[in-house]
Amino acid sequence: MTPLRNVVVATVCLAICALASLHADVKTEERMKFELGGMLGKVVNVFGGKDAREGTMTTVALKGSRKSTLSDTTGQIIDLAEEKIYDLDVKRKTYRVMTFAELRQRMEEAKAKAEKAAREEQAKQKAEPPPANRPEDSVEIDFDVKSTGQKRAINGFDTSQVVVTVTVREKGKTLEQNGGLAITTDMWMAPRMPAMKELMDFEMQFAQKLYGPMIAGASPQDMASVMAIYPMLKPALEKMNAEQSKVEGTAILTTVKVEAVKSAEQIAQEQKQTEETSKPNLTGGVGGLLGGLARRAAQKKVDGDGPQPRAMVMTTTSELLKVANAVSDADVAVPAGFKQQ
Repeated sequence: MTPLRNVVVATVCLAICALASLHADVKTEERMKFELGGMLGKVVNVFGGKDAREGTMTTVALKGSRKSTLSDTTGQIIDLAEEKIYDLDVKRKTYRVMTFAELRQRMEEAKAKAEKAAREEQAKQKAEPPPANRPEDSVEIDFDVKSTGQKRAINGFDTSQVVVTVTVREKGKTLEQNGGLAITTDMWMAPRMPAMKELMDFEMQFAQKLYGPMIAGASPQDMASVMAIYPMLKPALEKMNAEQSKVEGTAILTTVKVEAVKSAEQIAQEQKQTEETSKPNLTGGVGGLLGGLARRAAQKKVDGDGPQPRAMVMTTTSELLKVANAVSDADVAVPAGFKQQ
């Protein structure tokens, strides 16, 4: 989670003071879960422990220009005025300090590694780049907000469901024809709480300072890696964040699902490959025949009835449990007894 002169200095100081005054105090208890798609996501679920499977309970505190996020094992303090991030190791009672500039550099490095890995994987498969790798100026973004009319009581809040859908596709082509990206945000909204808007504004300012849109629950490094593989994700998230802020109310339970949509040509190619690999081996006798049938059955068990039109890129779930306005300086400071590494 985690994670970048006399007159000028005076101006910056005034801006920092103004920034600090923008945020009212708020403290929340939340549960967050972040999942990656594909094989990497399976590895994380296996080795990530209970938190990876069920989500992480966190306490979030905002006071002035500082925001603290603390769980049983880790924590992070973001200071917009200092442009610093304090990463806490709760078990070892230690912390590290990183500037926004250093985090931006790490994001660029993560992006470069992800781009290299994607190129190597494409070279192995000798396939065309996925549809999500098209230049931003050649795509169109569709946006839709739908109130379903469904209502639920969640964590003591009366909520109603709003589904926000953002799709990114090639200009002049439908999503089904040529593929692209789809972001679906399922939100259960309670009446607006001004304190929660303060947290949203803080996150937006943090993202702007890091030069990239964010998703709650995903670290800046995770976002850099995913956007390296799916460049169309950046304009889609920018559109989603801009429009989602117009939705009335406070989100109590939010699920964001990002999917890569395959083109009709890609699905046809995958279908052909599946049929080729699952053909029974007639030259291998009964054993070859049974082996081919077994492979075909196993493939159907994994893929369903055939190639799936969508592949999950990432999913995040954010649940608001409690909200309070009493925040002390200690809530957003490095805990006593922690040593810097």
